[in-house]
Amino acid sequence: MAPASLEELLEDYRDFLCVRRARLWTKDSREVLFVRKLGATKGVSYRTFDTYIETRPREVIANILVCLMHRTNYVLDQLIRKLEKAFVDEGGLRERMTRARLAERAKQKRC
Repeated sequence: MAPASLEELLEDYRDFLCVRRARLWTKDSREVLFVRKLGATKGVSYRTFDTYIETRPREVIANILVCLMHRTNYVLDQLIRKLEKAFVDEGGLRERMTRARLAERAKQKRC
């Protein structure tokens, strides 16, 4: 659900730029590369970007947010893949709970 919501918001920002005839930064533009580099710093948070977001024109802010949404979508995709792999390798919650319950019973029988 989160990726779909982000995609909808992303489309809203693209529309915002289009209506104002503002340029949407390309993925290889120097601006996007700067935002990516900034986002790759250790301990990145909103404070990393707030100087740029608080002081730039609306079109720049919209582009920065588009960059951040792309990054967020990428991270969410990676998390979903990891969770899918864990589900396949380890089973779902019910399976893991059953294994834990059986292991606890076996442990109690040994005592």
